[in-house]
Amino acid sequence: MSAGTAFKRLGIAIAAIVLVGCAALGAMAVLTSTDSVRTAAEAEIRATTGLDISLRGDAAVSLFPTGSVSFSTVRLGEGAEPPLAVDRLTARLRFFPLFLGRVEIADVTLERPRINVAFDAEGRSNWTRLIEVLARKLGPKANRPDQAASFSEIRIEHGTIVLSDTRGLNETLSNVELALAWPSISKSFGATGRFVWHGETVATSVSLNDFAAALAGDRSGLKLRLNGAPLKLAFEGALSARPTLKIDGTLAADAASLRDTLRWVGIKPLTGGGFARFALKAKTNVSGGTISLSTVNLELDGNTAEGVLTFATDGRQTLQGTLAADTLDLSPYVSTVRLLTSNERDWNRVPILLDGLTGFDLDLRLSAAKIIASRANFGRTAITLNLRGGKLTVAIAESQAFGGILKGSFAIGASDAGAEVKSQLQFTDVELENCLNELFNMRRIEGRGDIAITVDGSGGNVLALTRTLNGTATLIGRDGSLIGLNVEPVLRRLEKRPLAGAGDFRSGKTPFEKLTVNLKIVQGTANIEDVRLEGSKLRLNVTGSASIPSREFDLRGVAALVSSGATDAPATFELPFFVQGPWDDPFYMFEPQALLMRSPAATPLLDAVKNRGTRETIRSVIERLTGATPGGAPPPTAQPSSGVQPAVQPSR
Repeated sequence: MSAGTAFKRLGIAIAAIVLVGCAALGAMAVLTSTDSVRTAAEAEIRATTGLDISLRGDAAVSLFPTGSVSFSTVRLGEGAEPPLAVDRLTARLRFFPLFLGRVEIADVTLERPRINVAFDAEGRSNWTRLIEVLARKLGPKANRPDQAASFSEIRIEHGTIVLSDTRGLNETLSNVELALAWPSISKSFGATGRFVWHGETVATSVSLNDFAAALAGDRSGLKLRLNGAPLKLAFEGALSARPTLKIDGTLAADAASLRDTLRWVGIKPLTGGGFARFALKAKTNVSGGTISLSTVNLELDGNTAEGVLTFATDGRQTLQGTLAADTLDLSPYVSTVRLLTSNERDWNRVPILLDGLTGFDLDLRLSAAKIIASRANFGRTAITLNLRGGKLTVAIAESQAFGGILKGSFAIGASDAGAEVKSQLQFTDVELENCLNELFNMRRIEGRGDIAITVDGSGGNVLALTRTLNGTATLIGRDGSLIGLNVEPVLRRLEKRPLAGAGDFRSGKTPFEKLTVNLKIVQGTANIEDVRLEGSKLRLNVTGSASIPSREFDLRGVAALVSSGATDAPATFELPFFVQGPWDDPFYMFEPQALLMRSPAATPLLDAVKNRGTRETIRSVIERLTGATPGGAPPPTAQPSSGVQPAVQPSR
């Protein structure tokens, strides 16, 4: 027999079998009562789930080519918003039992179900009674028939899950696609699929080792996975619900952007930079409304910290904890905080935004061996972050800063003016040049010393804040110098030749053994209460004020050469001076009238002024030399060495 003949006979045999099968199915469809199939399917669904499901709508039975039963308008529970409402429930029937005349369901599909989970004030949900029924049905003491129904898969297609409570919770999971492994055969329960929440699709899987125990509130193993663009989360542990909800295990989570994750879950993040790459791993314990994380390993923006965290969800959301790190780089967060404009000369006018300071409370203790904040580096530091009612307070217990120690606090919160700021800082034995440069962008003093600042103000931007500042500031400097100012050689030259001219002395340094600065700040103006520079050869006393908003000086003082560095040493030569103009480039000048009166060459001119005949001619010469206003008062006589002479205003 040829191969072609063999294949031909095989094809005929297969066709015959198919025809016989189709004929049998057709006969089965004709002979089987659709009412009996529907009744049997309803009974099996109720027997398997143990729930009194209401199948109120029309039913459609299909036995050819495959067996299935569909029910419309399916309800579980009572009320206008029952716990479960399904547009259509379809039960697919097993082929061979149906061929033998028995109705057995292979799986169940819920099309467009709406699952409502509502919690009352005591934490009980509208599913509590139904869960108790399920627990009795699936528990070890349940009375099951010998041949219990065994369909073990329930699929949800195009579903919606709504969560709500009496405190305002109202969240919706849409486009829910899940496959539930119903525990008809084994004790475990599993669900895999996806859903959409806040516009993002999240793949999920959850499994319970003992579904009946979990329903009864007893301890059961739990595994949970969430995988979406904003967040990946995995948990493995156990849960129980008696006497209260308790979950413990290991939690791991990571996100490409914590800022995007916070927005996704409905928390407005802090304005500014940072909050990018995020990862968390910790032992987790959930008890009631409190989530406790121990042995925390936290990574954020390249920083790593360890410690404990607690998140309370009862009432107002509160995060508490303690974290420790070797090195913290805060540059991503402070880089967007600009006190000055791009030209480094004016205060920033960009509005201060305090988004993210409301909606939750924070009490976090943080310590680090090293902190990097843009251009500034800090050594061992311990701080506390406290956020209450939209007001953020940073309390610095101690920080190794600028070669010394920093302590104090800084607080910022919303006000009618935009933002309210209060600060109390104490710098001890710090490097003055670096410290003042970081605080005020001013590199004018070097050496070591102590600084104390207490200020408060309010405004919509940094410039507005400076206009309302009130408080005090003190500085005690030791063994340093004034940068960009060399006074001593100029005084010695003017002592010999007062009219020789001071020249340009805005270079070099003026050394000091002690520098004392006491300021009182009122509405943005720093009024000098006491400013003294004491050196081995020079002494300076200064009065006047400085405008913080315009960053300008208006100072007057007396510079004196002394015979020794003693405080009570007599002055051998002194001159009044004034300082005016911007902080970064002020204008220095010794008082011309004082120079003129100290010059022997000017004595004949001063005597000639007394002569009525030559007074007007000489006066015009003096006015040109001193810059005095024509017709003004005659030059005053020399004052005692301790006095401060009124300055003649120079032209810029």
